[in-house]
Amino acid sequence: MHFLDLTGQVAIVTGAATGIGEAIARRLASAGAIVAIADVDFIAAETTSSTIEQSFAVALDVSSAASVNDVVAEIASRRGRIDILVNNAGIAGKAAPVWQQDEAEWNRVVGVNLNGVFLCTRAVLPHMRERRYGRIVNIASVAGKEGNPNMTAYSATKAAVIGFTKAAAKEVATENICINSVSPAVVATKILDQLTPEQVSYMTEKIPMRRTGKPEEIAAIVHFLSSPDASFVTGQTYDASGGRCTY
Repeated sequence: MHFLDLTGQVAIVTGAATGIGEAIARRLASAGAIVAIADVDFIAAETTSSTIEQSFAVALDVSSAASVNDVVAEIASRRGRIDILVNNAGIAGKAAPVWQQDEAEWNRVVGVNLNGVFLCTRAVLPHMRERRYGRIVNIASVAGKEGNPNMTAYSATKAAVIGFTKAAAKEVATENICINSVSPAVVATKILDQLTPEQVSYMTEKIPMRRTGKPEEIAAIVHFLSSPDASFVTGQTYDASGGRCTY
């Protein structure tokens, strides 16, 4: 028996061209899954896909219902199934206090981080419900549990992702569809380029391990939650915080 085996399963990973998404795509593919490298940057998605066996690139804007619905329908038609969805796409937003945030920037973060999770989940669930099997993993953040100053939009959307996960999981709990989330602390990816050095230092100093996480460490947790082995785990938030969050 091969534990965490995903052979023959079809997975969609959003924001998979770089960072945590790329690490997740590589991990799932190594376990046998056919992985859609879904990213708004199609060229970057193609570049990443060229280095991962059993993967293919798709252009996806998670903030657009039309884009999400078209991509999910195409993948379901071409591959005949959708077993796994990892809602990873996210942006940090402008680093500034509330009074310096404008509505357009707030809506941009909400559109990607929260609406994207809703739109992608809504699109894949009919396919999963029809086959009575599915795994959805949403990438949240410890910022959604504790709140990071000067990151109100990001913190608010990640808190909402956790709440969405808990509610949606209960709606399909009897259909062999498990929906969970993972809340990383600060992870060494390009998203840190959107933050100030002071913000990165603030987040790292709160981690008892005194280091940032690695994308591969997040991917390992997502792999378990994406597998048949996680059959009695749903509506949960798994922290990957180096000890920052212990609740």
